[in-house]
Amino acid sequence: MIRNACMVGLALVAFAGVSRAADPLPKEEDYYKIVKFEFPKDVVLEPGGMALTPDGKLMVSSRRGEIWTVENPFAADLAKDAKWTRYAHGLHEVLGLALKDDWVYATQRGELSRLKDSKGAGKADKIETVNDAWEITGDYHEYAFGSHFDKEGNIWIVLCLTGSFNSNCKYRGWCVRVTPEGKLIPTCSGIRSPGGIGFNSAGDCFYTDNQGPWNGTSSLKHLLPGSFQGHPDGNRWFEEAKESSILGKRPETPKSNSRMMVEAARIPQLMPPAIYFPYKKMGQSASGIDFDSSGGKFGPFQNQLFVADQTNSTVMRVCLEKVNGRYQGACIPFRKGFGSGNVPILFSKSGHLFVGGTNRGWGSHGNKPFALERLDWTGKVPFEVHEMKARSDGFDLTFTQTVDPKTAADLASYKISTYCYIYQAAYGSPEVDFTYPNVVSATVGADKKSVRLVIDKPVAGHIHELVSAGVRSEAGLPLLHPEAYYTLNYLPSNNP
Repeated sequence: MIRNACMVGLALVAFAGVSRAADPLPKEEDYYKIVKFEFPKDVVLEPGGMALTPDGKLMVSSRRGEIWTVENPFAADLAKDAKWTRYAHGLHEVLGLALKDDWVYATQRGELSRLKDSKGAGKADKIETVNDAWEITGDYHEYAFGSHFDKEGNIWIVLCLTGSFNSNCKYRGWCVRVTPEGKLIPTCSGIRSPGGIGFNSAGDCFYTDNQGPWNGTSSLKHLLPGSFQGHPDGNRWFEEAKESSILGKRPETPKSNSRMMVEAARIPQLMPPAIYFPYKKMGQSASGIDFDSSGGKFGPFQNQLFVADQTNSTVMRVCLEKVNGRYQGACIPFRKGFGSGNVPILFSKSGHLFVGGTNRGWGSHGNKPFALERLDWTGKVPFEVHEMKARSDGFDLTFTQTVDPKTAADLASYKISTYCYIYQAAYGSPEVDFTYPNVVSATVGADKKSVRLVIDKPVAGHIHELVSAGVRSEAGLPLLHPEAYYTLNYLPSNNP
């Protein structure tokens, strides 16, 4: 076994044309370090939401119904310098925090509340109900994930189905918005089991939904107001939601055992997922969402979306584009090894990514019952596929470093397959309808940081799984993550 591993390492070096046989290949931690917070004694903190105060404190809510303030969350020595204060307790599973003026807005299971520390003591002494117009039964799965404020001052909330299977009480399986005045606006139907909600750099709202009925695998979905997100059970509340002027007629129920894009062509309101996360390959329980707002302080991925996964204890990277007016794009692995099951994530403008985790209710690769961690960029740029964009006959790839032209132009450096999922009322779906396109050409750009990849048979409605294992950087390194998965809902009509 040792001899075989050594031979593989030598073969990689020989393929790259360099002479560093003894050098280990780079690892994720060479570029992004996980820094762990230590909790006060006897505190059980299962992070559900996070927000940063204007003076640089981190506020963290818990599934246990508490909100904590952490001073010095950017300290190098968190065990020594981070200071914890309990801001509030006695709440009900807070899965969203947002800050405005002197108020802390908390999305609880049964209402959106706001809390205030009017005495400057570091603890909330006022709490008010902003809106509680949705209903709960007490079922374990009735999560309510809340966003930060959008550009109009609204908070978006996605409401899990009861039992994650049915909508037996009001607005289960819906996305709603709560206005600055506290009014509830039913916004999208079709939600199943959300794991997080957030905005991209353009201010559009997305949520993650998880594998189950009408969801072949976990996905990232654009919450376009008035859209139907795919699970039909919540559509029973259209009569109650009719005051919302953005809603048209009740969507037709999809045909089970069909395909998403077949039904999307038939049902105008149906919004196909922007990103499918192939099951187990990319994760099993997609969760928190945020975009890199640091302007380059987190590395070369500014404005890209990052999505957590609870089961795999990972953070994934997403690059999106619009084709036919709808979002679609690629997901790429980014960082594994977190301590618990990742739920909320939060970027700071200073270039840090906060990650909170819990494994209660589900297991996770990270074996701690809960965790709060910070991901710091070391300043080194990994060799990665930076973006993958669709063309009518293939894809444009960009890279974070200059490529070796010989390996990047070699058709044998790439392998591509396509598949989709059954759109059905049954739980989940295997990968189906496989095709195996041939790579026809790979043209390296003049900047040596891009490749125009032409394939003979791209398939609209399929995930295109690209493995670029043979590509090397100009320095001779393989891609840190050679896999990319593009959700090709629509083929662009023209090439640039």
